[in-house]
Amino acid sequence: MNGDLVPLIMGGLVLLCSLISLRLGISVAIIEILLGTVAGNLGLQTEAWMIYIAKFGGIVLTYLAGTEIDTRLMKEKFKESFLIGSLSFLAPFIGTFLYCYLVAEWSYHAALIAGTALSTTSLAVVYSVLVESGLNKTEIGKLLMASTFVTDMGTALALSLLFAKFTIYTLIFYGVCFAVIYFVDQFSVYILLNRKYINKVIEPEIKYIFFVLIIFIYFAEIGDAHAVLPAFVLGLLMSKHFKERRRTRVLGNRLRTVAYAFITPIFFITGGMKVSLALVYGALGVFLILFAIKIIMKFIGVYFLAKKYIPNGTMYTTLLMSTGLTFGTISSLFGLQAGIIDQTQYSLLVGVVVASAVIPTFIAQKWFLPVEEEDIMDYDTGS
Repeated sequence: MNGDLVPLIMGGLVLLCSLISLRLGISVAIIEILLGTVAGNLGLQTEAWMIYIAKFGGIVLTYLAGTEIDTRLMKEKFKESFLIGSLSFLAPFIGTFLYCYLVAEWSYHAALIAGTALSTTSLAVVYSVLVESGLNKTEIGKLLMASTFVTDMGTALALSLLFAKFTIYTLIFYGVCFAVIYFVDQFSVYILLNRKYINKVIEPEIKYIFFVLIIFIYFAEIGDAHAVLPAFVLGLLMSKHFKERRRTRVLGNRLRTVAYAFITPIFFITGGMKVSLALVYGALGVFLILFAIKIIMKFIGVYFLAKKYIPNGTMYTTLLMSTGLTFGTISSLFGLQAGIIDQTQYSLLVGVVVASAVIPTFIAQKWFLPVEEEDIMDYDTGS
């Protein structure tokens, strides 16, 4: 395929997804994943630039999600978010592992990969949906993001403890991340609140944030790790800057605009392109069982706690906690590259991950929004 044709197609898909989302009133992330799946199975191939932008998009979304966390609420609701997030990870991890190992007769390590991949909740999907609906400014949305972070922490730790090989480069990665996070937390105020940068079209503050996230990605590659955790922690620490003054609140809105215009659509579209419908169809029974296990075990892990702690958004919380994308894809890709799972198993797992990003999100948005639209705080106006 002509090298210039792929960017043209991707640009058209990004625009088309936005128009369809506005027309149908469905989260644009869902549309991007679906059209990405269609495009990938019709022959569109990922290129190096797409893979990198997609990786960067996932990190940007994770960082933005961190900036939306209310640290005060997180401290006050630590018990609730920890319990919901922990069981959201453990229930599908155990259920998927037992099925794959005992029933589907996958190898022990392949079953562990499957359990890890399907235990996730997609912070990127959850954050995107909450922002689009305005729920990111509500207590339900903030508690939901905090619980999602706990779930993904469990997934990240499982992947690291069960499979990762720690080297001197891994230590370098964590050392650099710690140093960068400390520096940014201490000195970002001099850039974000510098009067010389106010209303400048070149947006030096956004470029500064992007550069810091690229540092995380670079050293994550060196250390054979992933930049999601430090990106979220950085966003969490910088959240106070985005809430204290009008200037930084405006900056936050601009940052979201830049990200959602092109960077994050590439992330979702590329995620959909990883699914081979032919391989999924060839093992359709296993696919349906794995999908059912993920959703059922998520409900077991989340629903009853959500009913106790989030009575006004029980089903909405449960459905969004059932989503998966970033870490599920990362775990599956790790298993494939390490030779632990084969191409069919990989397509099944990624197919389930993508389906879980689309179906529960659609149902949650369509029928289980916890508040009426007029009661949701408008993040654009800050009202």
